[in-house]
Amino acid sequence: MNDSRVDPDPVSADGLWHGLVPVPGLVAPDVPLPPGAPLSIAVQQGQIRWVGPDAAVPAAWQALPRRQGAGRLLTPGLVDCHTHLVYGGQRANEFAMRLAGATYEEVAKAGGGIVSSVQATRAATEDELFAQAAPRLQALLAEGVCAIEIKSGYGLALEHERKQLRVARRLGEAFGVTVRTTFLGAHALPPEYAGRSQDYIDLVCHAMLPALAAEGLVDAVDVFCERIAFTLAETEQVFQAAQKLGLPVKLHAEQLSDMGGAALAARYGALSCDHIEHLSAEGIAAMQAAGTVAVLLPGAYYTLRDTHLPPIQALRDAGVPMAVSTDHNPGTSPALSLLLMANMACTLFRLTVPEALAGITLHAARALRLQDSHGLVASGRPANFVLWPVADAAELAYWFGHKPACTIVRQGRVYGAPA
Repeated sequence: MNDSRVDPDPVSADGLWHGLVPVPGLVAPDVPLPPGAPLSIAVQQGQIRWVGPDAAVPAAWQALPRRQGAGRLLTPGLVDCHTHLVYGGQRANEFAMRLAGATYEEVAKAGGGIVSSVQATRAATEDELFAQAAPRLQALLAEGVCAIEIKSGYGLALEHERKQLRVARRLGEAFGVTVRTTFLGAHALPPEYAGRSQDYIDLVCHAMLPALAAEGLVDAVDVFCERIAFTLAETEQVFQAAQKLGLPVKLHAEQLSDMGGAALAARYGALSCDHIEHLSAEGIAAMQAAGTVAVLLPGAYYTLRDTHLPPIQALRDAGVPMAVSTDHNPGTSPALSLLLMANMACTLFRLTVPEALAGITLHAARALRLQDSHGLVASGRPANFVLWPVADAAELAYWFGHKPACTIVRQGRVYGAPA
């Protein structure tokens, strides 16, 4: 497949974008912005060179081509910091099983769950996986996503984990979007290792991870630490292997029960702990001390009809940054709208609108170690921002099922509706 550039060649975003309305906290102007004053952004060679009031644009940027913002709301490009976007097949039948009363664990024991996606992923070629993942990615990009994490974890064997991660890299190149790849070899126990979890963890730590890291396919390492997946001790072995390779870690933590995974991950300086419905006070304190981001995944909470809310107020009180993500996956969160997740985070988890918007930009970027390039509109960064045809920032979390005709600047190029 020739996918060196899937999208038609977009136009450069270079110019002076003016007449913009910034969302407070998500834009860092070079000079103070008077209340209500329209904003300008100078973009040159794909980089943001200056941010500030329309009335104070320095002479150096006055000659740039003018791009009318027409009073549109300005945010950074959105960041989807937890996805399993590359996989074979789908699992709509499991959705029906759960509606008939089966639990997540019962579905897994019946041969469904992650292992079902493993079989379909192993059977697919790299090109087939790319073709299946591309429209999923396009749906997210059309809504303003400018950076995304894509995990492996549906191969559970070196050649198939490699295949997933290679497709993730190809997607980033083909669509001009920042992709961070996460190795999730310790996602589930493959059927051929039934009853031999330690043998499989040894394979993950001593064969799969070193090989994939050497090929430049791994940006971070994740584990599913849960009673239906891997123990705390097994998780720590994977973290130690990642640490030896200089790779940061993340964790699927405390989704179904309190395993103490968040505290363990924090001891290893984890970028994030994700799901965290059953997060303890000790876990929160450890995350706060380590600077670990809490990633909220309301799509999975909704799909599983969970009733155990994550400890939002305790996270808020501790000052732990909260990101929000789609957790796109075929089993428990087949979500392809990050704005819908912002709405769910507000409605189900009681986040405020500013918290939800920071959760899909600023804090999500931090969860991927992209805080210096994404999640904030500021000078010296690549041009990744979105202009929204709405009057109030609350509208971004208020509407659902509505795809606003936004203008997207991604990696210094313009996509979506013309400005």
